[in-house]
Amino acid sequence: MRAEILKALEEIEQKEQIKILYACESGSRAWGFASPDSDYDVRFIYARNIVDYLQIDEVRDVIEMPINDLLDIGGWDIKKALKLYRSANAALYEWFQSPIVYRCIDEFYEQIKGNMNEFYSLKSGFHHYLSMSSNIFNNELQANEVKLKRYFYVLRPLFAAKWIYIRQEVPPMEFSKLRTVIDNAEMQNKIDDLLLIKKKSDERALINPIGELQELIQDMLIELEAAANKIVHSKGETDKLNLIFRKFVNGL
Repeated sequence: MRAEILKALEEIEQKEQIKILYACESGSRAWGFASPDSDYDVRFIYARNIVDYLQIDEVRDVIEMPINDLLDIGGWDIKKALKLYRSANAALYEWFQSPIVYRCIDEFYEQIKGNMNEFYSLKSGFHHYLSMSSNIFNNELQANEVKLKRYFYVLRPLFAAKWIYIRQEVPPMEFSKLRTVIDNAEMQNKIDDLLLIKKKSDERALINPIGELQELIQDMLIELEAAANKIVHSKGETDKLNLIFRKFVNGL
């Protein structure tokens, strides 16, 4: 599958006349709780030739390939990506921490990684993850039968919010790292059991709600909602991002 993804990225470069600076896995396969039938969510950052930025009309800043049952691939122009980086877009910060990288210009990656803590807004990230987990928990985990995967779609952002609160830093992408914010051995065992089921079940698998996890989630939501005003905001200097933009556009 990796060879197929690399081939698709190369075809995109040739067709769109772009340079892919970074490409990674962004979904459940990178988070660490994929099902056998999980698709591949490939995301990339690209730059165009400088002349494409020197025109009256804005060039479209997103490239999306047709989605099939196995592969979902899309990318953002470097200018769009750096604007979202400045505004602490959580998905983008996750991409640059993905354990599965398909393409990478080392210098670009190192500059992005090196400025993360300066530009990442703990406040914005905290509220993003807390809101995500709360919405899914309240809307999708209250029935007599629930989708198995939804537990992980609640727990991962909930643990990310907890990570931000207790460590005051950019949370990692991988679930295995995020779950260390919980020191309850019984809950960790419940999560292990659920992971084993998830890795053998398809994406549509339904289960009965798990009381202990329901309580854990509810308690953590209450705790973190009460802590929301203790998270501070940070802001990096845009000039740094302008330099990165100019360097990797001029370099084509």
